[in-house]
Amino acid sequence: MAKHRTTRLRVLEILALGIGLALHATPSAEDLEPLTSTDWTRENAEHLLERSGFGATPGDVDRLAAMPPEAAVASVLAFQPLDEDPPFVHSGVFREGLDPFPPSRPATTALAKREGAALGVEVKPGGNRPVQPVVNEFFYWLRASRLETDRVAYWWANRMLTSPTPLREKLALFWHGHFATNEDKVRDYRKMHQQLELFRRAGAGQFDVLLREVSKDPAMLAFLDAGINVKGSPNENFAREIMELFTMGVGHYAEADIREAARAFTGWNFVGLDFAFNETEHDRDEKCFLGECGNFDGDDVIDRIVSRDATAEFIAVKLYRFFVRESVTENHARRLGALFRDLDLDVGAYLETLFLSRDFYAPESIGSRIKGPVELAVSTYKKLGLEEIPGIPDFNSVTGALGQRLFHPPTVAGWSQGRSWVTPGLLFDRANFVLDVVFHDISFVAPDRMGGYEIRAVHRRLREGATISEATKPASDAIDADMMAASNLLADRDEAFNTRFGSYRGWQRATERVIPIPRAPARLDLAGIVLREELLTADDVVAHFAERFFSVELPADTARSLSAFLVEQLGTDDVNEATSYLEDPLRELLHLMLSLPEYQLG
Repeated sequence: MAKHRTTRLRVLEILALGIGLALHATPSAEDLEPLTSTDWTRENAEHLLERSGFGATPGDVDRLAAMPPEAAVASVLAFQPLDEDPPFVHSGVFREGLDPFPPSRPATTALAKREGAALGVEVKPGGNRPVQPVVNEFFYWLRASRLETDRVAYWWANRMLTSPTPLREKLALFWHGHFATNEDKVRDYRKMHQQLELFRRAGAGQFDVLLREVSKDPAMLAFLDAGINVKGSPNENFAREIMELFTMGVGHYAEADIREAARAFTGWNFVGLDFAFNETEHDRDEKCFLGECGNFDGDDVIDRIVSRDATAEFIAVKLYRFFVRESVTENHARRLGALFRDLDLDVGAYLETLFLSRDFYAPESIGSRIKGPVELAVSTYKKLGLEEIPGIPDFNSVTGALGQRLFHPPTVAGWSQGRSWVTPGLLFDRANFVLDVVFHDISFVAPDRMGGYEIRAVHRRLREGATISEATKPASDAIDADMMAASNLLADRDEAFNTRFGSYRGWQRATERVIPIPRAPARLDLAGIVLREELLTADDVVAHFAERFFSVELPADTARSLSAFLVEQLGTDDVNEATSYLEDPLRELLHLMLSLPEYQLG
């Protein structure tokens, strides 16, 4: 198969600028007419699998290429029932009393002192550190929720890798970046998991239905401060973001519309994992929003937002940039918005039109998108033929270091995409990710079992016989036993609680209860791939790896250099002569290849 050609200079331009493969569109670009069976190629099938999911093995591509384009697109849109997916197995870390969780440790201890209990834990009636059990519980839930969220991310990554219909997960990833919420603020893995299931269930349906459900979702309500949006004191966070980031975009509303929408959303809140409307906190007075006046509530505001042409165009263009290519002319943006509106904001129907269009398979679209960190990691494992996300390297740490840790977007605007993924430092980190896959770090320590340097320092001091007050001194503080003895005894007697000890115990209890993430490295068999494919020379190996892993064709001089490298490592150009020691040279070759700029494009 002939890969899409692009020069090294053009690759670097894409990586630097985050734009399409050409400045001037060919006749196929921006053409929404369907591709014909005559034009359907194996390259098209590979491109469809890359964009609608997370890459594919050669066998997956062969199967799709054998279908006509209509059947191929129908197959990627045919989601299996959700109840057939392996469910997320909860560790059982939540218990009644933890919800509603206070906004901070000071708020928790103040509540405990005022009420005699907090988080379902009583203040001790006497003795030293009477509030310590409450503080321990506060830090326990912070740690347990964070660790369980990491497990949800692993579970989701495995769905991306193994789902027979990965478009569901690709769309959920898109919506997770669009309706961005962060566990650091929500602080309840259950809400984050529930929101993910909403995206997986409704992500391909009608946008107005999804928007309404997200607007009443506890994770979103918690993240954008619904609890303090009340009659007489409206909070504008959600009202602003629903228009600026989630629907119309800047320039299609006024500040007065934000204020009036905030009043309409007053009283929207949650209890546990359920939406709750508080009638007494809702503003029933007249509001004027987007040129209309009435006694509007939140649903009325959403109705008016989704009826706007700006909303259809905003979402249509954002989906286009995620699935097709970054560059969109103004005329094409208007056509895309009109198409999405004519399809009643049906995301699945809109994607079907895009995936069948000549525009989707135009040279400007193929190999023009910079892969995000999650896509990079999952597609690498997919193309390696793995059936499970390895625990070494840690998926969450890798994608986080590359700029995209699941359930931890940097802002409510989500991730920036495109050029933000490929700074010089991040390109180096991407190469190191590949290194850690093909030659895993034997000094690896599971981050969900570490607890941090300060926590380990506390434990070490306790094992050496220190008191709690001594053990929880900051590491930079020297402890002079003679000078500190009296003050330590006083602290042991008079402290209401010890925050660092609470953090220490929180980590301990969380790691006791949270199910560990399996920590096996990737089990690769590159030699097996080469021998099964009956590859005879270094050129054959490089050509096969390029075909298997890359969306664009490697420059001829690069391919020659890679072949020469493999010959040097093997000591021969005859693969069959090197079968007994083939694996390590192949891993070195793959590390070099997947570190190239071309591999960042999908």
